[in-house]
Amino acid sequence: MRPAYFTLLAGVVAAPAVAGTVTVTVPRQSVAEYHKPYVAVWIEPVGGGAARTIALWYESKKVGREAGTKYLADLRAWWRKGGRSMALPADGISGPTRAPGQYTIQLPANIKPGQYVLSVEAARETGGRELVTLPLSVPNPAGQAAGKGELGAITLSAR
Repeated sequence: MRPAYFTLLAGVVAAPAVAGTVTVTVPRQSVAEYHKPYVAVWIEPVGGGAARTIALWYESKKVGREAGTKYLADLRAWWRKGGRSMALPADGISGPTRAPGQYTIQLPANIKPGQYVLSVEAARETGGRELVTLPLSVPNPAGQAAGKGELGAITLSAR
């Protein structure tokens, strides 16, 4: 016989609290030699303050001399904003590079209400580098921007 508290908890699945979502589009490239891009997504307070990385996609499985972290400096804006001092892999943030498509990233619920700038940067081997920024208002995120090459549509929305 199961204890009553086990039965009660078995039917409850708590979803992580989120402040909203960011949808990042990695466009398909018509090139002979395609490499998936490294991508960093971060926020910064409008009035200044520390940047907070929300997602980082890189070749996290590579090890040794050609470790995937070697090329993170190609994400120049993110690297200068604090990427160089970040301990990797970072739980809940680090992940592998992504093929072309749309990907949804959750904004953590513990972001304090206020005005921020959301930045999405992509860099690709034998490709280009692109940075897209857009205003982010918490608790009501909404907005859209688009890249011109390495990034497609970037969409902010409330949960």
